[in-house]
Amino acid sequence: MFDRTSRVPSPESIARLSERFERRYPASTPESVALVERICGATRSENRAAAAQLAAIGELFALRLRRCGETAQWAVDTEAAVAAEVAAALRISQGLAGSRLRYARAMREQLPQVAEVFLAGDIDIRLFQTMVYRTGLIVDREVLAAVDRRLATEVVRWPSLTMARLAGRIDRIVAKADADAVRRRKERQAEREILIQDFVEGGVSEIRGSVFATDARAVDKALDALAATVCEHDPRTRDQRRADALGALAARADRLGCCCGRPDCVAGGRPAASPVVIHVIAEQATVDGTGDVPGSLVEADGLIPPELIAELATSARLVALAHPADAPPEPGYVPSKALADFVRCRDLTCRWPGCDRPALDCDIDHTIPYGDGGQTHGLNLKCYCRTHHLVKTFWGWRDQQLPDGTLILTSPSGQTYVTTPGSALLFPRLCMPTGDLPAPQRGADDRCGDRTAMMPRRRRTRAQHRAARTATERNQNRKAREARRAGRQATWFPSPTPVAADEEPPPF
Repeated sequence: MFDRTSRVPSPESIARLSERFERRYPASTPESVALVERICGATRSENRAAAAQLAAIGELFALRLRRCGETAQWAVDTEAAVAAEVAAALRISQGLAGSRLRYARAMREQLPQVAEVFLAGDIDIRLFQTMVYRTGLIVDREVLAAVDRRLATEVVRWPSLTMARLAGRIDRIVAKADADAVRRRKERQAEREILIQDFVEGGVSEIRGSVFATDARAVDKALDALAATVCEHDPRTRDQRRADALGALAARADRLGCCCGRPDCVAGGRPAASPVVIHVIAEQATVDGTGDVPGSLVEADGLIPPELIAELATSARLVALAHPADAPPEPGYVPSKALADFVRCRDLTCRWPGCDRPALDCDIDHTIPYGDGGQTHGLNLKCYCRTHHLVKTFWGWRDQQLPDGTLILTSPSGQTYVTTPGSALLFPRLCMPTGDLPAPQRGADDRCGDRTAMMPRRRRTRAQHRAARTATERNQNRKAREARRAGRQATWFPSPTPVAADEEPPPF
């Protein structure tokens, strides 16, 4: 029970009590000091390791670039090829490897002095990535070098900051050097995509939920099909079209309205979105309702419960999957539908290390090239997504396929990576040996020789794409800044007093 009449302890009493408590239970001990030093040391080591990894990736890119030159017009250029090599080595996706390569190049080409601070362990990768992005619109090399010097000098003195405050501090440095290079915050309406969020803002609602994997895949494919019905001049991104296609899907429309505004738009003459087909693989006993082995989506990772398989089988079209063990090789280059179905169901995804692109979205590749005597047979075929198919064909990779579908890839620098078919655990019968392959007959590495003429070409290079995107954003920044300046001159400064371009309204 609290005594309201008790006296409040004097400051002297509190001080004496605190002193006695500190002597008996000291906050600072040799053990605590050592632990904090270990934490700091481990953090600096972690920062140095992350920087060293990016530095090595950058050196690998420079090495490949020197060897074959700038293959900027190739569909799979040097950047994509090196990203594939890094993805295989680190067992990460092509997109994540490409992101690391972009930061690795930024260490060498964009912020080399900040990179030195990063390599010393004084900043972490989160801070380095933020600085790379916030300075990405600076096009003048001298201005960029000045910003790089100032960031490298000041960043080690910054306290721990939230992402928003960190971005704001970097933006202030950028704004003083180049007002048009400050990254603007995008409006929520411009970021239309299907996300897993739970809020409504700016008139745009975002949907989250969970459904059966088969239903989710059906919606995903329907959105892709509707998004593809517009013409090539539609200004929306793919994610924005997919988001808008959800409304068209709810209205039961067979096409998405095109937003190009051109009188000669050809979208109306394109075929409507076709009905969605979902491919599921399952044991016969599961289909009959007597087995307990789950099924699997062929389009993506995801197990389907056996009871749902039996339910779907009552209305789905069932196709038997034939193992080609005893069948002779097919005569042509393109496999039959039955053989292609077997290869896709056996592999389930792209066979490149770290890549999980669904097999139905992949090319079927001959391990021993057809022109070198390779057979069109299950023992010589596997799935590669288009990017990794081109990397393997034109960038000096070698692969060997074992009778059970196991794939052994060898990189241009000699590392080997082993992948097994995606069905090996759930449907091992699909990976039964199919025979032995003859020795490959391919000649020496000719990735930079005459065969490069067969490489598909880009409409514009990465550098051109980045330059156009940067110019667009800088132009938007300039127009917004001029509009703000005009508004301030009319509202705050009725007199002819000039206003600086980077000046902000008074705080009243």
